[in-house]
Amino acid sequence: MARQLSYPVMREIFARFHAAEPEPKGELNHVNAYTLVVAVALSAQATDAGVNRATAELFRIADTPEKMLALGEEGVTEHIKTIGLFRQKAKNVIKLSRILVEEYGGEVPNSRAALQSLPGVGRKTANVVLNMWWHYPAQAVDTHIFRLGNRSGIAPGKDVVAVERAIEDNVPADYQLHAHHWMILHGRYTCVARKPKCAACLIRDLCLYEEKTL
Repeated sequence: MARQLSYPVMREIFARFHAAEPEPKGELNHVNAYTLVVAVALSAQATDAGVNRATAELFRIADTPEKMLALGEEGVTEHIKTIGLFRQKAKNVIKLSRILVEEYGGEVPNSRAALQSLPGVGRKTANVVLNMWWHYPAQAVDTHIFRLGNRSGIAPGKDVVAVERAIEDNVPADYQLHAHHWMILHGRYTCVARKPKCAACLIRDLCLYEEKTL
């Protein structure tokens, strides 16, 4: 497992990320907190691009839990059948929509525990919603961030919760809000799983990865 980088090095890494992209954005299309929850829940084992294609028409006709319930499970299924696990995901979308209507007055709650109580919403999904919609410094760790965190020494950890805590503990406070976006984009496009693009990496001189492809 990679060693943890020092605080001065961490500051330099995130200063470079900030300089390259001051306001990084998530790549899932949404129009409100509810459609963000649905989009992130649908993105499990699917690409953001694939989810965006599937939800383009869905969110035009069902952008609230009430409208989604009116559409029904079969209607949801028809819209999202191009993405993985679409039948179970359609069931979860209807279930979480019903809970939001019956228990939260149709509003999306802004606590991690409440979000995680919704069908199909795990810790990562809850953290994405808290970060992107309410601008909490929540860290959503996916496979890209897990790989980058361990490979580089930014946030080493044996599982996603350990990596999440390492980000919270070690990334300078003034970079916490956008930390997971910078890391996911870097992991998705530069620090890729096979043949990482080290020659094009803006933190290659600071990274602890020993098998750089320079």
